[in-house]
Amino acid sequence: MKENEISYIVRKCIFNVYNKLGPGLLEIVYQRILIYELEENGLDIKAELELPVIYEGKKFDLNFRIDILVEDKVILELKSVKNLEDIHFKQLHTYIKLSNKKLGLLVNFNTTNILDGIKRVANNL
Repeated sequence: MKENEISYIVRKCIFNVYNKLGPGLLEIVYQRILIYELEENGLDIKAELELPVIYEGKKFDLNFRIDILVEDKVILELKSVKNLEDIHFKQLHTYIKLSNKKLGLLVNFNTTNILDGIKRVANNL
């Protein structure tokens, strides 16, 4: 499956979770339920995946943590905040770049319209 096909299924799962739970819960609740929903839809999921920090070829004893990696191709960064900020987009873009992935979805579940809460961040896609 290609990134765009994966993102279509992911978006469907996000809608399902949001429609059943609504806004305003903690991020961890959405993460766990979304993982369940994604797996129920046959997708391979890695959660809380550590992304090592490599600088000038040296691996440091530090890690970033990707919320969800779907099919080893699409990064999901989940939030439950009043407003998405520039730093959230930069964080996801950095994760995409460092992991050599092409697509990420930034999802804010704390919104009155989940369509407004899903932002696509692409890297050479």
